[in-house]
Amino acid sequence: MFSIQYKTMKVKITLMLIIINISFSYAQKKWTLKECVDYALENNLTIKRTVQTNLLIDEDLIIAKNNRLPNVSGSASQNFNFGSNFNPVTNSRDNAANRATSFGINASVVLFDGFSIKNGLLRAEKNREISKYDLEKMKNDISLNIVNSYLNILFQKESLKVAESNLEITEKSLKRTQELINAGTQPKGNLLEIEATKSNDENAIVIAQNDIDLALLSLSQILQISNTDFDIKEIEIKLNNLKLNYNNTEEIFNVSVQNQPEIKSAELSIENTATNIKIAKGNFLPTVSLSGNLSTIYSHIQGRDDDFYVPDINNPLGPQILVKNGIFEQFDNNFGQFFGLNVSIPIYSRGQIKSDVNKAKINQEIAKTDLEDQKRALREDIERAYINAKATLKEYEAAKKSLEAQELSFDFAQERYKIGATNSFDFEQVRTRLINAKSNVIRAKYSYVFRTKLLEFYYGIPIVIE
Repeated sequence: MFSIQYKTMKVKITLMLIIINISFSYAQKKWTLKECVDYALENNLTIKRTVQTNLLIDEDLIIAKNNRLPNVSGSASQNFNFGSNFNPVTNSRDNAANRATSFGINASVVLFDGFSIKNGLLRAEKNREISKYDLEKMKNDISLNIVNSYLNILFQKESLKVAESNLEITEKSLKRTQELINAGTQPKGNLLEIEATKSNDENAIVIAQNDIDLALLSLSQILQISNTDFDIKEIEIKLNNLKLNYNNTEEIFNVSVQNQPEIKSAELSIENTATNIKIAKGNFLPTVSLSGNLSTIYSHIQGRDDDFYVPDINNPLGPQILVKNGIFEQFDNNFGQFFGLNVSIPIYSRGQIKSDVNKAKINQEIAKTDLEDQKRALREDIERAYINAKATLKEYEAAKKSLEAQELSFDFAQERYKIGATNSFDFEQVRTRLINAKSNVIRAKYSYVFRTKLLEFYYGIPIVIE
């Protein structure tokens, strides 16, 4: 008994350790940029909804293909009649209750309909392609949004490191000021100024950490996952030999206009409007269809036998001949076939067909305008991204030079402050300029990275490369 309890407890402890280990591993997970993008593209609810909608478009394509096939249907009926009724079997009136059972098969196929079925299939195929490009556009937008959010987290984390470094400098200054005060070379009032600076630095760290939390929250919401213990894998971004790989926006635009899904979707929409014009014009043409029918019926008068006697035409005075009129005999005798060729020629439709053609032509012009508007928007986005990339590159280069100068100035001021050759106020001014220079470098760096990434995207380079 003790052995069984011991084994049961051992199993429970093992399971608890496994669960704790899994939870700990998940909490320690650091998401890479590629993992974020891959997860979003697979699990984002908006993308899932669009994929499900595209499945409906796939079914529309199947329907369009099947419209070329014949339409076949079967029928069966069971009727009960009372009183004076027409007997379809004996072709006479009967004053009795009877029941009739009938079966039939109907079929029809369109031979010509002004090419509406053919053009309808073509339109369904185009709609399917358009839906795929629209989905691709949505994925691109989400991927770019993730890249921007990911870089923002890296920016905020690097800003936190700067804030922590500033606090370390202030703490050293505080210690040095206390030594100078103890030595009698500086007044006690300087200590209060440094302590106030320390409080500001501590507050800056709190703000920087909060900015990180908000940036992580933003990315987790894009991924649509819980923000609890969510974090990303930090990567070091080094910018060496900085230069733009593009001399102008025309080359980028020429490549982008051939690859961007929104442009391809707009182009297919124009092709679809041309198909809609053909479908509308097809209504002026006749429709030819072939139809057929197979049917039979069985009728029975209540209280009577199906079989009946008729005189023998060869021996009128002799006994009558029994005629079998059961269910199978009636089905065989009443079996009928029908085949027909149907032609429907439109003569006057109150101008409806003509208006449909005109509307289809107007929609084609609207689609062409939409394509030009998409190209205009794409060109503007590329030009804006290019100008921003050039500007942020210059900002980054200028910020680096400024940082180098501020670091030299700070080192000089720090040495003077150590020996008491400068006061705390002047030293704080130099330190503040150094802080601002560091922040400007970080901000320009990540802005430049995203702008160049955006240009690469327009040039057809994948958003995320492993």
